[in-house]
Amino acid sequence: MLQHSRTNSGTKEPTDLNALADEYLRLAYHGLRAKDSSFQADYTTDFDPTIPLINVNPQDIGRVLLNIINNAFQACHERCCAQIHPDYAPKVTISTKNSQSFIEIRIQDNGGGIPDAIKDKIFQPFFTTKPTGKGTGLGLSLSYDIVKAHGGELGVDSEEGVETEFIISLPTP
Repeated sequence: MLQHSRTNSGTKEPTDLNALADEYLRLAYHGLRAKDSSFQADYTTDFDPTIPLINVNPQDIGRVLLNIINNAFQACHERCCAQIHPDYAPKVTISTKNSQSFIEIRIQDNGGGIPDAIKDKIFQPFFTTKPTGKGTGLGLSLSYDIVKAHGGELGVDSEEGVETEFIISLPTP
């Protein structure tokens, strides 16, 4: 809750978003594997090499990336554990794109998707779909606030039962 009430996002510095995204993708995957060594997923990257260094607080943007990537792997893990589709192959993909006015980071998973009934609530503080004791409901809310504090946008596109994609857009200098 203290993190959620924080108003200062810290010092911004030139940051390689491709390297940051790659680092947190690997950290999230190996973190989940440390908890459950039987879990395996494919993860891929499609990084735009023309992305310049961008002034952000790398710890804050790293927190956003880690939260969303952890959620993506968790969704894949839950779908694996459900064993509804025996031929299911969990996959998380991160891509970046350099546009004229913003940098876009997309985090996509083929987990269970987000039901339409809750899509408009996922960025609200304390909203969670996780069982009691498994989540605070602050992760996506904090992520949303951090991206907004950087002048950006955080959105989601999801099809229930198929996939979810989070889109982070950060302004370029």
